[in-house]
Amino acid sequence: MLWSVLLIIISLAVYAGLHSLTAASGVKAWARRVFGPASDRWYRLVYNIVAVVTFLPILLLMALLPDRLLYLVPSPWRWLMVAGQVLALGGLTAAVAQTNAWHFLGLAQLLDPQPAQTGRLVVSGLYRWVRHPIYFFSLLFLWLSPVMTLNQLTLYVMVTLYFYVGSIFEERRLEAEFGEAYRRYRQYTPRLFPLPGRSFPAGKEAE
Repeated sequence: MLWSVLLIIISLAVYAGLHSLTAASGVKAWARRVFGPASDRWYRLVYNIVAVVTFLPILLLMALLPDRLLYLVPSPWRWLMVAGQVLALGGLTAAVAQTNAWHFLGLAQLLDPQPAQTGRLVVSGLYRWVRHPIYFFSLLFLWLSPVMTLNQLTLYVMVTLYFYVGSIFEERRLEAEFGEAYRRYRQYTPRLFPLPGRSFPAGKEAE
């Protein structure tokens, strides 16, 4: 069982490194130098495709490696957890929609002959309560799983760590992009998990 856990940890670490590298501003600037300004139109789409394709071997490992059941939540608590997962998927969908789903997927850029170099700082809706609602709802969905195996636990811990570390690098990019507006937003709003009494003031603009 130990080697199964180690394989999952290594594969997630490699995936996280590749995913973070391709998201870096330096790599985007390199693509712009090599392929020209047109690379701005397809970079996000290719980035998403690479992220999905390179995650498939991890899913294959999860299916093939020896595993051990840790717990199975009985009814009716199981169905409460599943209901929570459904709500988490709804929240995840809403968070993506707030950032413009077509832009998030990289499809809007393909239709724009001159895509913007900078995005839009969203501080309303779900983003009032947490700076990374996509990460929050993804983690909520994972950890509400009513069935937990050793391999799943390993994967979920690694994904949680990746989201936290990834959010640090993402926020450095956002601060460089939006400056004082993002620092003001960050002052009010929790990073990954909503906290009582902490939210960006309704109707207030970050900029």
